[in-house]
Amino acid sequence: MDSPIGRLLLTTDGTALTGLYMDVPDRPALGDGVAAAWPLPEVMLQLDEYFSGRRRTFDLPLRLDGTAFQRRVWAALLEIPYGATWSYGELARRIDNPKASRAVGLANGRNPISILVPCHRVIGADGSLSGYGGGVERKRWLLAHEGLH
Repeated sequence: MDSPIGRLLLTTDGTALTGLYMDVPDRPALGDGVAAAWPLPEVMLQLDEYFSGRRRTFDLPLRLDGTAFQRRVWAALLEIPYGATWSYGELARRIDNPKASRAVGLANGRNPISILVPCHRVIGADGSLSGYGGGVERKRWLLAHEGLH
């Protein structure tokens, strides 16, 4: 899917979204026929609405495969409101593991469904735009789009 931040790779198991990746060199490209699989048309519609400023939350089936710790972190990411940011330390506190900010950062980086599971809303304790799998420029764009940074 084309977007204001470049091509996005969407993956599904046929019933839920399983991946949303930014078009980065180490990600494989898929053929054009994939977009017809459910729920991808609805995902694409909601993403278009998000990028055009008409949507702030998503209502889509998601399947997040990972360790129990990763799934806790990703569930907490879903609680970060549109237009807000949390630090890695805040995210660690939210999952009742305040000393785990580094582990939270690693789990954040392994989030398979970017944008919808808003890992871009996690920043350094000093407000810096620390790493982002899709690149710091995309993170900056997404936060600016949401009225931040």
